[in-house]
Amino acid sequence: MAVMARETWSDERLDDLKENVNRRFDEVDRRFGEVDKRFDKVDARFDKMDARFDKAETEMKAGFAEVNVRFDSMQRTMIICFVTLFASIWASVIGAVLAVLL
Repeated sequence: MAVMARETWSDERLDDLKENVNRRFDEVDRRFGEVDKRFDKVDARFDKMDARFDKAETEMKAGFAEVNVRFDSMQRTMIICFVTLFASIWASVIGAVLAVLL
Protein backbone atom coordinates (compact mmCIF):
# COMPACT_ATOMS: atom_id res chain seq x y z
CA MET A 1 0.00 0.00 0.00
CA ALA A 2 1.47 3.33 -1.04
CA VAL A 3 1.54 6.19 1.44
CA MET A 4 0.61 9.55 0.08
CA ALA A 5 2.78 12.46 1.13
CA ARG A 6 1.10 15.40 2.68
CA GLU A 7 1.25 18.38 0.42
CA THR A 8 -0.07 20.92 2.84
CA TRP A 9 0.53 21.35 6.52
CA SER A 10 -1.84 23.07 8.84
CA ASP A 11 -0.58 25.80 11.13
CA GLU A 12 -1.36 23.62 14.13
CA ARG A 13 0.69 20.75 12.69
CA LEU A 14 3.62 23.08 11.98
CA ASP A 15 3.39 24.46 15.53
CA ASP A 16 3.48 20.89 16.89
CA LEU A 17 6.52 20.14 14.77
CA LYS A 18 8.24 23.29 15.94
CA GLU A 19 7.58 22.45 19.59
CA ASN A 20 8.80 18.91 19.09
CA VAL A 21 12.02 20.16 17.49
CA ASN A 22 12.51 22.74 20.25
CA ARG A 23 11.94 20.11 22.93
CA ARG A 24 14.47 17.80 21.32
CA PHE A 25 17.08 20.55 21.05
CA ASP A 26 16.49 21.44 24.71
CA GLU A 27 17.15 17.79 25.58
CA VAL A 28 20.34 17.83 23.49
CA ASP A 29 21.48 21.01 25.26
CA ARG A 30 20.85 19.41 28.65
CA ARG A 31 22.82 16.31 27.68
CA PHE A 32 25.70 18.40 26.39
CA GLY A 33 25.71 20.17 29.75
CA GLU A 34 26.16 16.79 31.43
CA VAL A 35 28.94 15.89 29.00
CA ASP A 36 30.69 19.19 29.77
CA LYS A 37 30.60 18.36 33.50
CA ARG A 38 32.12 14.96 32.81
CA PHE A 39 34.86 16.54 30.70
CA ASP A 40 35.64 18.89 33.59
CA LYS A 41 36.25 15.82 35.76
CA VAL A 42 38.44 14.29 33.06
CA ASP A 43 40.42 17.53 32.77
CA ALA A 44 41.02 17.49 36.53
CA ARG A 45 42.29 13.91 36.31
CA PHE A 46 44.65 14.87 33.48
CA ASP A 47 45.97 17.77 35.55
CA LYS A 48 46.81 15.32 38.36
CA MET A 49 48.49 12.96 35.91
CA ASP A 50 50.44 15.84 34.37
CA ALA A 51 51.93 16.65 37.77
CA ARG A 52 52.91 12.99 38.22
CA PHE A 53 54.50 12.88 34.77
CA ASP A 54 56.49 16.05 35.51
CA LYS A 55 57.92 14.41 38.62
CA ALA A 56 58.67 11.17 36.76
CA GLU A 57 60.30 13.09 33.91
CA THR A 58 62.54 14.94 36.39
CA GLU A 59 63.58 11.66 38.00
CA MET A 60 64.20 10.10 34.59
CA LYS A 61 66.40 13.01 33.48
CA ALA A 62 68.41 12.74 36.70
CA GLY A 63 68.84 9.01 36.11
CA PHE A 64 70.02 9.54 32.54
CA ALA A 65 72.46 12.23 33.69
CA GLU A 66 73.93 9.74 36.19
CA VAL A 67 74.24 7.08 33.47
CA ASN A 68 75.93 9.61 31.16
CA VAL A 69 78.47 10.43 33.88
CA ARG A 70 79.25 6.75 34.30
CA PHE A 71 79.66 6.25 30.54
CA ASP A 72 81.98 9.27 30.36
CA SER A 73 84.06 7.84 33.19
CA MET A 74 84.23 4.44 31.48
CA GLN A 75 85.26 6.09 28.21
CA ARG A 76 88.09 7.98 29.93
CA THR A 77 89.29 4.77 31.58
CA MET A 78 89.23 2.90 28.25
CA ILE A 79 91.19 5.67 26.51
CA ILE A 80 93.83 5.66 29.24
CA CYS A 81 94.09 1.85 29.07
CA PHE A 82 94.42 1.82 25.27
CA VAL A 83 97.06 4.58 25.27
CA THR A 84 99.01 2.74 27.98
CA LEU A 85 98.73 -0.56 26.11
CA PHE A 86 99.81 1.08 22.83
CA ALA A 87 102.77 2.78 24.53
CA SER A 88 103.88 -0.45 26.20
CA ILE A 89 103.69 -2.34 22.89
CA TRP A 90 105.79 0.33 21.16
CA ALA A 91 108.26 0.35 24.03
CA SER A 92 108.60 -3.44 23.71
CA VAL A 93 109.12 -3.19 19.95
CA ILE A 94 111.70 -0.42 20.32
CA GLY A 95 113.44 -2.37 23.11
CA ALA A 96 113.57 -5.51 20.98
CA VAL A 97 114.94 -3.59 17.98
CA LEU A 98 117.59 -1.95 20.14
CA ALA A 99 118.53 -5.30 21.71
CA VAL A 100 119.02 -6.82 18.26
CA LEU A 101 121.03 -3.87 16.93
CA LEU A 102 123.34 -3.50 19.91
